[in-house]
Amino acid sequence: MTLDSYRRHVQPIIDPVVAGCVRMGLTPHICTLFSLLAAGGAGIGFFFSEIGFGTVCVLLNAVFDALDGAIARATQTQSLKGDFLDHTVDRYADIIMICGIFAGPLCPWQIGVCGLTGVLMASYLGTQAQAVGIGRFYGGFLGRADRLVLLIGAGIATLISSVVVIGLSLFAWVILIFGIFGHITALQRFIHVWRSI
Repeated sequence: MTLDSYRRHVQPIIDPVVAGCVRMGLTPHICTLFSLLAAGGAGIGFFFSEIGFGTVCVLLNAVFDALDGAIARATQTQSLKGDFLDHTVDRYADIIMICGIFAGPLCPWQIGVCGLTGVLMASYLGTQAQAVGIGRFYGGFLGRADRLVLLIGAGIATLISSVVVIGLSLFAWVILIFGIFGHITALQRFIHVWRSI
């Protein structure tokens, strides 16, 4: 299901934006750091139940996260340092946004911990495949792009109507999905790597 595999299909949309960013002098590292700042805004917004602000910040995180790699490729400045920074910032961004949701009133902490561990393990297994020489593997049910789309969708839906299903907000259900499908994705990635070694 992961949307990460569809990146090439949105390339015609991203390319003009990337060209504009390059003309403005934006570098991949700057975009990566902007994505972290946006994640911080999202975490703070969700913690204080400022759903609109938090949702816009998630969207900005997604945009800058897409732009850093695209700008690096367009300017032929890909580097191991840039890749390392991007993955480190992505994990901190995930932690900040999810913790902002379950540290505030939007989600019970038990569901939050389940969601956070699912996200971190799925991400870890994706890059651990490269560490053991198999190459990066981002297959499975739930990738980072999927998670960001779900968060944005939950934010928009909550702004329209504060729906509560079986005592849980939409954000709580989304984080629960992160937990369940994150751990399933981690298992899928583990099996793929194990069979490939």
